[in-house]
Amino acid sequence: MSEIVRVGLLGIAGILIAIQLRSHRPEYSAYIGLAVGILILGYALREFEAVLGQLRQIQGYLGAGENYLAILMKVIGITYICEFSSGICKDAGYGTVAEQIEVLGKLSVMVAGLPILFAVIEQIQSFMR
Repeated sequence: MSEIVRVGLLGIAGILIAIQLRSHRPEYSAYIGLAVGILILGYALREFEAVLGQLRQIQGYLGAGENYLAILMKVIGITYICEFSSGICKDAGYGTVAEQIEVLGKLSVMVAGLPILFAVIEQIQSFMR
């Protein structure tokens, strides 16, 4: 819990500094926002390592269904990368680029999830026979 408080305070401090510099040096404001975002992403990656360890344990229990867990991890990764990239682009004032990243992320998630859809369709077809 204290880790979350530290990350929150880091974000607030970074934003306050960026706001102060925005009127004098707008480029520094963007750099500070990017740096704070990267630091917070570093904290998130540490937490993600812990989650990954738990997911590996679940993967051992699944046996044949471990491919579904890999797809889930891929989808989660796509989502976080697109969200982070989109946020940076929005902060820098490139909303159109951010929207395109979001569209690409949604399409990528859809493509990554297609094997699960096909497996569900196969299951439904096997019940109907």
